[in-house]
Amino acid sequence: MDTNPRPRTVAKIIDPQPTLEGAGVKLKRSIGGRALDYLDPFLLLDHFESDDPEDYLAGFPLHPHRGIETVTYMLAGEVDHKDTLGHAGAIGPGDVQWMTAGGGLMHEEMPRPRDGKMGGFQLWVNMPARLKMSAPRYQEVAAASIPSFVREDGVRVRVVAGAAGSVTGPVTEIYAEPEYIDVELPAGCSFVQPVTRGHNAFAYVFRGEGNFGVGCDLGYRGELDGQLAYAPQLVVFGDGDEVRVETDGEGVRFLLVSGAPLAEPIARYGPFVMNNEEELMWALNDLREGSFIWHDDPDWARARQTWRESPQAG
Repeated sequence: MDTNPRPRTVAKIIDPQPTLEGAGVKLKRSIGGRALDYLDPFLLLDHFESDDPEDYLAGFPLHPHRGIETVTYMLAGEVDHKDTLGHAGAIGPGDVQWMTAGGGLMHEEMPRPRDGKMGGFQLWVNMPARLKMSAPRYQEVAAASIPSFVREDGVRVRVVAGAAGSVTGPVTEIYAEPEYIDVELPAGCSFVQPVTRGHNAFAYVFRGEGNFGVGCDLGYRGELDGQLAYAPQLVVFGDGDEVRVETDGEGVRFLLVSGAPLAEPIARYGPFVMNNEEELMWALNDLREGSFIWHDDPDWARARQTWRESPQAG
């Protein structure tokens, strides 16, 4: 019986789709588009990066969310944010904001350049049915608090969530048991990262190029020759125990993200992701009636349940 960890092969490689969102922000979308609608539990992955302020300054004015978590990871520039629950602040280069929308909030995100640059990512993560109406919360992590390490061969790894090597990321208590790491390999290096079998996993390449799903001279060479992916592309992996990456004449930088699938039905409408159409109607009705924002009041929860069971909800 083979007890060696099984490398994950590449299931598909996706070219991001140019997209306009918010008030006119130009994005590259690789999850949540025509090529890949959903990679359970990941609903959306957007990459925003530009030196032209006209591409992003319009930002994302006040808008609602329910039933999801959003993860914003900044490379350059800043994003000012505030919401209807009283939270406000700014995140800059290297910072992460993991926002749990839960039962509902409205917020805005307004980009502004730093040194003429703006760049980063936003990932949407689904929530299980039993937690979709939970209290909103934030985990904001400053760049200096995100642990990292540099190997002797120059490989650099930052760990937002999960673990790599002996380093554990600061984002915790997320249902999907996510791993979210930022990996940079110089030319002529290899990298191996364990990934829980059964979890869905992807790599988003945003600098350079690398060979993904390879044997890395650990007994699989010839059987797993890997596939070349270059920036910007999304690499979706099949199941297995670990992800392997190699570089040749050029280095690569990528996000490696994995999480436990929910295996639940989804119904989505813009920023709402619920489990069926009736729950979407419930969310839209709350928005129309001015009762959308979550608050710690048993009467609010009872009112939501009463409407859900009423004839108009059916």
